[in-house]
Amino acid sequence: MLSLSDWITALSLVFGGCCSNAITLEHITARYPNAGVLITFFQFLVVSLYGLPKQFTFNDPPESKHAANGPNGTVSAPTTLRRRWIPRLKNRKVPLLPYFIQVALFFVLSTLNNAAFAYHIPMTVHIVFRSGGMIINMILGWMFTKKRYTVRQVVSVVVVTAGIITTTLSASKPKSHTAEVPGTSNTSLYATGISILGLALVLSGFLGLIQDWVYARYIASAEAEAASDPTGQSLWQEHMFYLHSLALPLFYLSKDNISMELTRMSSSPPVFLSLPQSGPLAPYEAGPIVPSIFVYLLLNTCTQLVCVVGVNRLTGRVSSLTVNLILTVRKAISLLLSVAVYGGQGNTEMWVGAGLVFIGTIGYSTGIKSNDQKEKKD
Repeated sequence: MLSLSDWITALSLVFGGCCSNAITLEHITARYPNAGVLITFFQFLVVSLYGLPKQFTFNDPPESKHAANGPNGTVSAPTTLRRRWIPRLKNRKVPLLPYFIQVALFFVLSTLNNAAFAYHIPMTVHIVFRSGGMIINMILGWMFTKKRYTVRQVVSVVVVTAGIITTTLSASKPKSHTAEVPGTSNTSLYATGISILGLALVLSGFLGLIQDWVYARYIASAEAEAASDPTGQSLWQEHMFYLHSLALPLFYLSKDNISMELTRMSSSPPVFLSLPQSGPLAPYEAGPIVPSIFVYLLLNTCTQLVCVVGVNRLTGRVSSLTVNLILTVRKAISLLLSVAVYGGQGNTEMWVGAGLVFIGTIGYSTGIKSNDQKEKKD
């Protein structure tokens, strides 16, 4: 159960980090639409570096000392910890193989989501489309885990589907200022981007199934032991670190793309970062001159770190229903901020579709609660 201070901290991280991250991401991809892999790489790198120190310990694994208790029996004395000079990785709660499977899916879907910007997918459509994950979750849950769904959940999924279709079509029409580009080419490019987002949505559904299995198989039983293990770590910290760090070698396959995008970004207009001066140097300005887009890239990676930490803190400590509702509200705020900051993206069809998606998401989530209560009564 979260205390008030924990709630304030977690919600500040989620809303502050995730919403500001969406703004910086839109700024970068609007100017460098092919920078999706580069952005994903820096996000994974920063999250991995943040979690790295928390994965090491200078203590050996605890060992029980057995003391004699009569001629035929022994009793276990309290465990002792031995210090060591060379740090070691803390004991994992989850084996590496389930992590490798999750990493492969997480890496691919993260790369696909960011790569979709190269196909003229507006941020508004991007946010709304990714909010339709419960459609895939329902289908996969029915196919593989034989889950039952309430009428409210089914109706909510239909509403969400209608909202996604409406939002997708609202941005598929060629704009007047791009009339020189053939409409068929624009439509084909947009359809490719939507297909990429659709594939990422399906992979996200499979990732959810695997994470549910990992939780039931490993984490649920480990939570009871976590409090008594002095060399252990928070489960959300372990999950966050391994999910990002194990994916870093996969970026070697895209090293040419990353290098090319860095070269392109380095030619962006320079910006002078002045440093505060005091004393005799006060009248003089000092500071580095860097490409302006690098400032946004730094802000994007830092806000992504804040967002990931906030979401992982919530995921391990509150119900999935609560997390789903919080992230739905967060996406709605991100959508409003996107239109407010950059403008020119909203139209009646888009707002109707977005409204249907968010209403359907809330209806689906409340349907989960009703279904759980019904099963308990049965």
